[in-house]
Amino acid sequence: MRAGLVIIILLVGAALSYFPLLEPLDHKLLDEQFRVLRTHALRPVKNEVVVVGFNEETSRVFREPMTLWHPYLGGFLAAVAGTGATAVGLDVVLPDRSYDSIVPGYDKKLLTGILAARRAMPVVLALTVDPAGRTRPIYPAFVAVAGQNATGYTQLKVDSDGVVRRFTERLGEGGSTVPTLAGQLARRLGREAGDGLIDFATGNAFDFIPLQEVLAWHAVGDVDKLERAFRGKVVLVGGTYQFEDHHGAPVNLAAWDPEAANVPGVLLHAQVLRSLLNDGLIQPVAVWIPFALIIAAALLGVWALRPVAALLLLVAVWAACVAASTVALAQGMALPVANIVVVALISVGGRQGLETALNLRERRRLRRAFGGYVSPAVMQEILAGTLNPAPGGARRFACVMFSDIRGYTTRSEGMRPEQIIDFLNRYFGQVVPIIHEHGGTLVSFMGDGIMAAFGAPKPLPNPCDAAFKAARAMLDYVQRFNGDLQATGEAPVQIGIGLHAGDLVAGYIGAASRHEYTVIGDVTNVASRLEGLTKEVGYRLVCSHAVADQLTDRAGLVALGPHAIKGHSPVEVLGYYKV
Repeated sequence: MRAGLVIIILLVGAALSYFPLLEPLDHKLLDEQFRVLRTHALRPVKNEVVVVGFNEETSRVFREPMTLWHPYLGGFLAAVAGTGATAVGLDVVLPDRSYDSIVPGYDKKLLTGILAARRAMPVVLALTVDPAGRTRPIYPAFVAVAGQNATGYTQLKVDSDGVVRRFTERLGEGGSTVPTLAGQLARRLGREAGDGLIDFATGNAFDFIPLQEVLAWHAVGDVDKLERAFRGKVVLVGGTYQFEDHHGAPVNLAAWDPEAANVPGVLLHAQVLRSLLNDGLIQPVAVWIPFALIIAAALLGVWALRPVAALLLLVAVWAACVAASTVALAQGMALPVANIVVVALISVGGRQGLETALNLRERRRLRRAFGGYVSPAVMQEILAGTLNPAPGGARRFACVMFSDIRGYTTRSEGMRPEQIIDFLNRYFGQVVPIIHEHGGTLVSFMGDGIMAAFGAPKPLPNPCDAAFKAARAMLDYVQRFNGDLQATGEAPVQIGIGLHAGDLVAGYIGAASRHEYTVIGDVTNVASRLEGLTKEVGYRLVCSHAVADQLTDRAGLVALGPHAIKGHSPVEVLGYYKV
């Protein structure tokens, strides 16, 4: 059964690996890991990307619609051309037609800027798609001036939760590869653009230089500012509006808005370029590693552990997986661990459930097999593991009861053995439940007599009170039992009960091969003698002062003074239910 559990868990682990059911958990962990790494282990950037942005303020400065920003974009490209920048990308929707018919010479201003930039560095223009997924064309003259491999799509791979975490160019129909803005810039700079996670632990959050500010520097010939801003860097120009073209990201890349939930698309393109131009995209670890860890997690169910140990093991597995995944991420590798943790949870939890079911089945079997041989209190302690079945004992404060049927020997002389057993079973069939209902433990049957303990093995708030109430209930039952006997023509019975309280030793007494639960000590001897004293004093119930002093209700008790008992010093006793 246990081996079958491990096999089932392995199959579940394989299914979880094949179907990305737990991918959202890995996404959440990945996002948190990037935040931690950015705070404590931020990777430096050798090949930096600078963002030139235009936003609401830019639109107030440039009064024309963005479609007619030819002079501004052309001026920007001309300004960057002489700064020593390594490449420039335009994350801008360029028009699909000429505007020379509206403003003669308008196209030339942008064409001149593209040509000036192209002579100094690679230039890549953005391609976009319409709502139907069709490519929005760019006016052919702009593409021709930019040169070969100078256009790339701005689409980004978005995960199921709306967050951009990975870069791929498999964005075409049926997963075909298409050139992207960041991919084309990387290739033009001699780097490959494959698939992988964007490294959000590289570089600080981006700030941006307003487009109008770059044009102002260029207008006054401030070459120093231009070179300090762009020399040796890739330049991306794009929208940094407060609400337009925003995407979810694992971390906030916008330094100017620390509370932003989403970031402008141009910042994501810039972070992709950072990854491609520096340490590369984050790649998954070898396929066998997660599978090996899942198998190891499934095998955790081989061991049967106590609940606390199982919980500590699961916490240790979770901590180890998170730590290993974070270290791997810091080294540029992605190790998804949600499947591993869940398989460990299923494995350890399943084993705990299996052991619990087996233990419950065993307990039910023990109850069925031995429930009639020991009192419920003893059985509960055994099943709970608090009562050691090995020979030995523990000291307890308890109240001991001895009960006996008067004249039983004479009565049994005229009865057949079968009648005696039937009579005793009818009597004990009601007396024993009374003892159990009051929390008592039946220690032994002694012919027609009973020895019971209250407060051992299960502690009671007031053992003496429980024993006294049980004794009174037994006396009340005998009256009803006598009514049944008289109705069938049988002689009535009378019983005597003795109660004494004190410290005793309770546990299993005997040999290793045969022992039984009992209580021993002076308190048991005195209780037995007090039961015998009932014949002399004429009371059905006799208890010691040690018992009476603990009672909440002493109504009906009569002080009988000290009485000598065999083998013991005189004991102060009280009687109840005078004959």
